[in-house]
Amino acid sequence: TQLQDDEIEAYAASGGHVVHCPESNLKLASGFCPVARLLAAGINVALGTDGAASNNDLDMLGEMQTAALLGKGVAGNTEALPATQVLEMATINGARALGLEADIGSLTPGKAADITAIDLQSIETQPVFDPVSQIVYSAGREQVSHVWVNGELLLSDGELTRINVNRLMADTGSWQDKLQQQS
Repeated sequence: TQLQDDEIEAYAASGGHVVHCPESNLKLASGFCPVARLLAAGINVALGTDGAASNNDLDMLGEMQTAALLGKGVAGNTEALPATQVLEMATINGARALGLEADIGSLTPGKAADITAIDLQSIETQPVFDPVSQIVYSAGREQVSHVWVNGELLLSDGELTRINVNRLMADTGSWQDKLQQQS
């Protein structure tokens, strides 16, 4: 968030990647990432949520919306960070940052079948003129209907398929009690 122009140039020359976590930056008041300048310099910028302690919700759809809006404000340019670019930051650019772009990050034959289905038929996402724009600016995690990881269905009609939610909530409550007792 504090990079100067010469530092951006040097970092671009190094081939490094940046993981942008806008909601964490906002919560921690750590500054504003110059995403448009980083991208213009040729730096691969991925999108992240940071850890639960500095973000709370770990919601990638919310992160995409925040990144898109904040990126325009920081750049002072309504055309900075268009929806397609933000979606790429959340998908293929993240895979690139991890060195896994040959395996994940896009729907391509031979790659892992990691897919998130988002239901854009709710009133909050209507009307739909540009699905990518609707996903970035209007959809929320409540519109995620299905998730497949490496072809395995993990969320079906909004219900987890491999995790017992009641047990998870009980375990969470137990850990919360233990942590409160230690503080």
